[in-house]
Amino acid sequence: MGILHYSKDHEDFREKLKGFIAKEILPYADQWETNKIVPKESWRKMGKAGFLSTEVSKEYGGPGLDFLYSVIVSEEMIASGQTGLAAGLHSDIIVPYIESFGSEEIKKKYLPGCVSGDIITAIAMTEPGAGSDLASMETTAVEEAGEVILNGTKTFISNGINCDLVIVAATNPEIDDKHNAISLYLVEDGTPGFSRGRHLEKMGMFSQDTAELFFSDCRIPKTNILGEKGSGFSMLMQKLQQERLVSAISNVKAAELILEEAVEFCKNNSLKGKLLSKHQSIKFTLAELATEVKLNRALLDQVILGHMSGDNVISETMMIKYSSSEMANQLVDRVLDLFGEYGIQETKLISRHFRDLRVVTIFAGTTEIMKTIIAQSMGL
Repeated sequence: MGILHYSKDHEDFREKLKGFIAKEILPYADQWETNKIVPKESWRKMGKAGFLSTEVSKEYGGPGLDFLYSVIVSEEMIASGQTGLAAGLHSDIIVPYIESFGSEEIKKKYLPGCVSGDIITAIAMTEPGAGSDLASMETTAVEEAGEVILNGTKTFISNGINCDLVIVAATNPEIDDKHNAISLYLVEDGTPGFSRGRHLEKMGMFSQDTAELFFSDCRIPKTNILGEKGSGFSMLMQKLQQERLVSAISNVKAAELILEEAVEFCKNNSLKGKLLSKHQSIKFTLAELATEVKLNRALLDQVILGHMSGDNVISETMMIKYSSSEMANQLVDRVLDLFGEYGIQETKLISRHFRDLRVVTIFAGTTEIMKTIIAQSMGL
């Protein structure tokens, strides 16, 4: 019934990934949640197994696969019930900046490590006073004698503790036009002037390390720029489309998994001697939720197809990001009511879903930002 066509190679890849998850992730996921971080060795294992940066071309050490492999990784990682080994963030959101905009020297230097898992990436956009409005960022980049000097603070940076390489968005204070003043720079772990602040405590996504990053007279070579000077804002806008699509893929898959869990729970648990699934109000609730999930899946698959074909699906991407994030949150809230006391136990996956999904209406562009872009596309 779906419009996405997975080949035997795709399906073999999915089964291989499921086997990897069963062996290398599921036995450790709960401990990672407790530790609030994933060991770097687990990233390397995933890379060595061929599940990181699957779209990177063979020229730079990758397998050069199509975007459906990224879809598979995103879906199966959500099914693993942990968020710390954030393969989609690294592979499909951050690494594409390097492959698309990096010089040959940069690509040959960093991409093989991104594929193998020896280099974990992060992207530093958000600041204490600048979130959705990227033009308001205050981190500065000043050129001096063949170097760029970075000064500023970034916050809520995913992979902030583990990262070996950070893409830093910074502004040139000499340029008045804030949009044309932004550039993107690569900063390696260990660079003098680059330090980490707090390992931030969050209400969800516990195993995903999120941190503050500080740049104090941090000197990097001018060659560490991505693309042309002043083109940072346009590059961010270009790549944010795929970031929002990857977010939607995870949202829809999470909703499907939660719905399956709810249906099974209601089929096997009773209220006053009657299975929950036999109560009309509960049947209607599950029917409503199933409809919303199916609608979002249909739009998602259409957008994935358009994205892979190179079509202009900017507006539709905003629609599915907004719709799927809101739908997933509403669904998990209603399902938690069905589970009752069983659902609020920390050992239950539904509890983890409930806290992990709350942030998806915020990151990669808030629901309000998505609505603004959609309205603009309508000429409003």
